[in-house]
Amino acid sequence: MKPLAKPQNFIQEIIENDLKKENYQLVHTRFPPEPNGFLHIGHAKAICLNFGLAKEYQGFCNLRFDDTNPEKESAVYMESIKEDVKWLGFTWENLFYASDYFDKLYDMAIELINKGLAYVDNQTGDEIRKNRGNLNEAGVDSPYRNRSTKENYLLFEKMRKGDFADGEVVLRAKINMNAPNMNLRDPIIYRVRRAHHYRTGDKWCIFPMYDFTHGQSDMLEGVTHSLCTLEFEDHRPLYEWFLKHLKTTSTPRQIEFSRLHLEYTVLSKRRLIELVDKNFVDGWDDPRMPTIAGMRRRGIPSSVIRDFCQKIGITKSDATIELGFFESLLRNELNNTSPRRMAVINPLKVTISNYPDYKSEFLHIYNHPQNKGMGTRKVSFSKVLYIEKDDFREEANKKFKRLDLGGEVRLRGAYVIRCDEVIKDDQETPIELICSYDSETLGKNPADGRKIKGVIHWVDASTAKKATVINYDRLFTVANPMQAEHLTDVINKASKRVNHGALAEASLSGFSPETVFQFERIGYFSTDKSSTALRLVFNETIGLRDVRQD
Repeated sequence: MKPLAKPQNFIQEIIENDLKKENYQLVHTRFPPEPNGFLHIGHAKAICLNFGLAKEYQGFCNLRFDDTNPEKESAVYMESIKEDVKWLGFTWENLFYASDYFDKLYDMAIELINKGLAYVDNQTGDEIRKNRGNLNEAGVDSPYRNRSTKENYLLFEKMRKGDFADGEVVLRAKINMNAPNMNLRDPIIYRVRRAHHYRTGDKWCIFPMYDFTHGQSDMLEGVTHSLCTLEFEDHRPLYEWFLKHLKTTSTPRQIEFSRLHLEYTVLSKRRLIELVDKNFVDGWDDPRMPTIAGMRRRGIPSSVIRDFCQKIGITKSDATIELGFFESLLRNELNNTSPRRMAVINPLKVTISNYPDYKSEFLHIYNHPQNKGMGTRKVSFSKVLYIEKDDFREEANKKFKRLDLGGEVRLRGAYVIRCDEVIKDDQETPIELICSYDSETLGKNPADGRKIKGVIHWVDASTAKKATVINYDRLFTVANPMQAEHLTDVINKASKRVNHGALAEASLSGFSPETVFQFERIGYFSTDKSSTALRLVFNETIGLRDVRQD
């Protein structure tokens, strides 16, 4: 394989060096999520890295489910993960499961026992933790550490047959209770756990630990470069110890990189589960969630996530990325790709007094004013319209560039109108505007050269569709929510606002979920999966600009 001319990051430099030395003939990576929750944007970074490197070097990337913790895993999570990987634009070479290797892993445990490198320990969990010591204190050997090979083999067989209660015994690797690296102090490699596994059923009542499963799965699959986040750096000596002391068919290399940290965001799966289980959000695909499913439902394109992951780079140093950086990429992409439509969030009725009562016409309006190649759409226009309440003031100063009493404004893609009269309710609140229109101003300025203040959006009352528009703000009120003593104290209670009274132009109906539009002068919105022909539902993807003062 021909190496790349210019490595982009330190992992590529390692791979380039390995290829030059012919340590590996083919680059083979893997993405190994545990199916115990939905993937989030932090996982997207790992997905883009693993699949991206495999593609860059004409190699392979496997998708492997680390399904060794049956109580927390499910087929629902597994299917969501596969959908997310595909949606991000990647295809795996092989689909594997750690549970595929349970028989082989069991045999490997027997191999360690026969080599005198593993033993069955009857200590309680508290005793094991206490006797491991700490960074300043050496560990204490288990009283069961020097059992004979035969005794350990027989006890391990009894573990498999279910002769021990959950937590009564464990199988530990025999390494070094004085090792400076705590992970090498006789780590547990098998535990007794009576739990139904979503794939293997009730065949097993013992399950391997992640540190024992990880490297061996890599080896069995022929993975060359096992890419992990930095918290696994201290686990690498154990990863290598198992490969050294077991019969292997390949020698994968573990490399660590920094995790993604993003402002105003929680990427701890435990914390995300808490948000879901305690109903602080409306499920894993709530558009406020940093899950890939949530971001997809919010209308964030997969291309933006890939671009973001590429631009933040791969390093060995942790850093928190400003949310504004991601949002700027998102706005730039949507500005270029999203067709324009009109929707009125808080409608105010407008009756055009000099427009014929029974007339209705269709105006041809560009779907994207800067990209004429996106074509036009037909928008109906008739005597009664709706505009935004905020686009009218009875009295206004010169800085107000919208409609006021006696003033003129252009309707987007249509005519110039003048407000002649305001009808109010008992509370003196405007409920209807009586306006007149200049029939000679469709697509052109007034003939007498008078200046028009501005342009506002509108919808035709005769064809407008009822719509629910959901606006979203950041889920947390602080940039680093994980630093809060209680996560619930920093949840933004105003992060979701639902408006059931919006009106949308007719052409917004009939689109599939996650289709994104720019609502003119408002922001970017995507069709929600709950949207119907009778009631359109849109999720705010992002505003046209950030007006917050952080």
